[in-house]
Amino acid sequence: MEPDACAVVENGEMRKFRGDTSCTSSTKGYPMTASTTFIAKPGGSVSGRLRVPGDKSISHRSIMLGSLGNGITRVSGFLDGDDCLATLRAFRAMGVEIEGPDNGALTIHGVGMQGLQAPHGPLDLGNSGTSMRLMAGLMAGQRFDTVLTGDASLSQRPMRRVTIPLGQMGAKIESAEGGTPPLKISGGAKLKGVAYEMPVASAQVKSSVLLAGLYASGETCVTEPAPTRDHTERMLAGAGYDLRRDGSKVCLTGGGSLQAMTIDVPADISSAAFFMVAASITPGADLWLEHVGINPTRTGIIDILRLMGAKIELVNEREVGGEPVADIHVGAAALRGIDIPESLVPLAIDEFPVLFVAAAVASGQTRLTGAEELRVKESDRIQVMADGLVACGIDAAPTHDGIVIQGGQGFQAATVDSHGDHRIAMAFAVAALRAVGDIVIRDCDNVNTSFPGFVGSCQRIGMNIEMV
Repeated sequence: MEPDACAVVENGEMRKFRGDTSCTSSTKGYPMTASTTFIAKPGGSVSGRLRVPGDKSISHRSIMLGSLGNGITRVSGFLDGDDCLATLRAFRAMGVEIEGPDNGALTIHGVGMQGLQAPHGPLDLGNSGTSMRLMAGLMAGQRFDTVLTGDASLSQRPMRRVTIPLGQMGAKIESAEGGTPPLKISGGAKLKGVAYEMPVASAQVKSSVLLAGLYASGETCVTEPAPTRDHTERMLAGAGYDLRRDGSKVCLTGGGSLQAMTIDVPADISSAAFFMVAASITPGADLWLEHVGINPTRTGIIDILRLMGAKIELVNEREVGGEPVADIHVGAAALRGIDIPESLVPLAIDEFPVLFVAAAVASGQTRLTGAEELRVKESDRIQVMADGLVACGIDAAPTHDGIVIQGGQGFQAATVDSHGDHRIAMAFAVAALRAVGDIVIRDCDNVNTSFPGFVGSCQRIGMNIEMV
């Protein structure tokens, strides 16, 4: 096979592709497969200004609530990633006219609470667990049958956490053996309000039950054991729906309507997290991250890094469309290991892969507990990160609900498998900043689910990374 028979990407752009898709040649001595591989090289700098893509959680919900609203909802800053596009395609399949995305702009012609139409086939949600769980609640209240499917990874993820409370509301949902997708949802169910106390803190479960509650008779209340992201509640209120909050409990009464909105999606703090850690661990770093959402239910990453000694400053704090945003200034710091407070775990649940990288660089030991949720994400993030860290020469010991990492170590050259998990892949790209050799990261296709253009963003601030 000719040396350039595989895809080659430079500066985040596809340069050429020739030959068959089973490409197994090598470039510069690195193995290549048909899936995307990152080659993250040691050193590099982290400086300048960067605006990461729009918040994934808010982008999903803008499609869902905009589609059910009365009138035209306009969205800017929409995340044009695979997960959010799966949600967009699903609502188009149910008869919603959606213009865009065009440079992050969407125009959604809402059909009202009862205006969705039966799709012609199953709704394929790709790799998006958020889409699956939230839409299970919405579809439970429709008049027509729906089938929610996903890719191989999503088809292994647990859905009983939403199907159980939805069943208590009267929803008729069948799942595969083991409670996994596909979900077959029967239309015409008479939903009734429920008072549901969540056994585990989960914004997706809370949102699914509240969205089903829009179609239920009476009052639906959800009580959470610890604070989780509240984008659904904020956006429902922004659409004119009456919600009542009482401490850890949020309630709504079914039968209302949603109004059209103007939504400005802030930059995703989960995507910004990779660069917060990158700047914190890189000598001489000086980085500005622009227009980042700092919803207090999402800022665990900032709180944890500050406890570790990070130099993080929030500048120009403001509110945009009901969501707090700020510019974030991060410089290099001498990080130290900590016992991560369990109260912060739900507020940083998606950011732990890159926090593990920070822990490996920090002096001393870092211990995480109370994070069982990480084992049922796009991968078992505790085990997969531990395996990758050990491959890089880091002392990392997984536990049933967390990990213990001995810090103060440099990363060795290694090849790691992301297991198709976008956050694993991006975390090890950051690790190369403190490595003594190349870190080759396999199976990185799903980075596009949350951060299209990730490699180009890394290169713009001085990181040494290639994509093949």
